[in-house]
Amino acid sequence: MTVWTGRIDAAEGDAARRWHQVVQPLAANQPAGIALLGFACDEGVRRNQGRVGAVAGPVALRKALANLAYHPTLPLYDAGDVACEDGDLNAAHQRLAAAVSQNIQAGHLSLVLGGGHETAYGHWLGIADAHPKQRIGIVNFDAHFDLREAAEATSGTPFAQIAAACAKHGQDFHYLCMGVAETANTQALFATAERLKAAWRLDTEMTSWQLTETTAQLQAFIDQVDVVYLTIDLDVLPAAQMPAVSAPAGFGVEISVIEHLSRLIAASGKLAAADLVEFNPQFDTDSHGAKAAARLAWAITRSFKPLFATSTTPSFPEPNHD
Repeated sequence: MTVWTGRIDAAEGDAARRWHQVVQPLAANQPAGIALLGFACDEGVRRNQGRVGAVAGPVALRKALANLAYHPTLPLYDAGDVACEDGDLNAAHQRLAAAVSQNIQAGHLSLVLGGGHETAYGHWLGIADAHPKQRIGIVNFDAHFDLREAAEATSGTPFAQIAAACAKHGQDFHYLCMGVAETANTQALFATAERLKAAWRLDTEMTSWQLTETTAQLQAFIDQVDVVYLTIDLDVLPAAQMPAVSAPAGFGVEISVIEHLSRLIAASGKLAAADLVEFNPQFDTDSHGAKAAARLAWAITRSFKPLFATSTTPSFPEPNHD
């Protein structure tokens, strides 16, 4: 909790509070809220021959979130970090899954701060444990499919691992990857996506003037599942907006588009979990990347409608976009 510090505008009262003034340590029997959990791990990035440093992402992202203005949402909790200090990624995934499942079953939105994209497999395991009978749809904003086949888990294999787990248990694999760069995915990866019946949208098809078509594809996907897991690989953003990742994008999808789509998912009433991954503070420039990532996390919490919300679910003022 020591990283949650920032500006205090005491003269303006509670309406001038910032995140660091309202976030609480997560404990048992607290009202349903948003549970922030760090996955301090870049073992998968190292195995995937990427630029390591995402292990420091959770702390850096908390610092970026701390000073953001607080607007009415569900309570904000910090559940601490799950680490992978010994290189045993499988064990780290199991610890992450256990924490995520516990948080979701307690009624919280699971918001995980990565870590490399190996975060996704452990996160999904926890979601699946908490929602064993629900159709879980994965929406991945990412320049890469991350459907690689490898002898060991890496940051490039999480969705292949999830597909294999679904097949093992006789479940359908619902996967939509948006922001795919043809330059960063081989023909073999496109073939794997087709074989697994994954859906995708290219980065060149996600410009602001194509937002209507992009939104329609996303909404159609949301409509066919019970629960949504949103994972944002920050390398989906243009390098100018997100320099602090293992593989900066030469083209990318504008943050305004990613935020719009993230808000849509958050407001759908089906979002069970979200994460932001691959943030690497070693390569940040004047905190540009941290601020962009924090903005997306803030937008998700601001627009979030509780899972399976009913007419009795407490509501909060909608953002004013005027």
